[in-house]
Amino acid sequence: MSEISAITVKGLIKSVATQEGELTILNGINMEVKQGESVAILGPSGSGKSTLLGLLAALDSPTSGEIVLDGEALQHMDEEGKAALRKRKVSFIFQSFMLVDTLNALENVMLPAELAGIDKAKEKAEAMLTRVGLSHRLTHFPNQLSGGEQQRVAIARAFICEPKVLFADEPTGNLDAANSQKVADMLFELNRESDTTLVLVTHDLVLAKRCERQLLMDSGELTEKSATSAQNESIESPVGLHSVEAS
Repeated sequence: MSEISAITVKGLIKSVATQEGELTILNGINMEVKQGESVAILGPSGSGKSTLLGLLAALDSPTSGEIVLDGEALQHMDEEGKAALRKRKVSFIFQSFMLVDTLNALENVMLPAELAGIDKAKEKAEAMLTRVGLSHRLTHFPNQLSGGEQQRVAIARAFICEPKVLFADEPTGNLDAANSQKVADMLFELNRESDTTLVLVTHDLVLAKRCERQLLMDSGELTEKSATSAQNESIESPVGLHSVEAS
């Protein structure tokens, strides 16, 4: 693992207006993720996990605070700049797969490579689908694939552009135990091979334990410690953790 920071967050606040007044979703988050690290964010529903992930991936803008993603400060970018950054450096895996229904598996994986102007997109997409065990499903459409197969297509799509940072929001949330295991194995294996920084949101303690670090989100604040207090199950704290603060 590199000592170079992939993600640096300082004083991150996200508030939204509601009928009852202003609601603070994230309350002064500070965190750092090193290049090549794998980090799990746990916490109860509504604690702000997915909001934080969307901000880190430049899919949304904070109320205040700083996010530096692979050396680039998001607060200085307009939406066009953020889109360009995502295209160059970021991939995102969604719980609901988010495949394009009118494209087959091969075309779904090719799409981000073509948008990024990568040469030989078809050949690379075929290789990625073979890598995740779907060489026999290239021409199948999403509605012809099982949930586990759709998530494997999503993983192949996420890695084809060799992202610097991969964000995953409940990547096994819609899968049964057997498919969750297969998808997690592929996710971490490809992550190691690519030296991609991995940040995922999950309720799955088994999946979280496979990450080098576990962070706990609760009521908009982030801490790095055992998740026992929120999950009623033990997660051992890894050795040599980086400090994470929440005000």
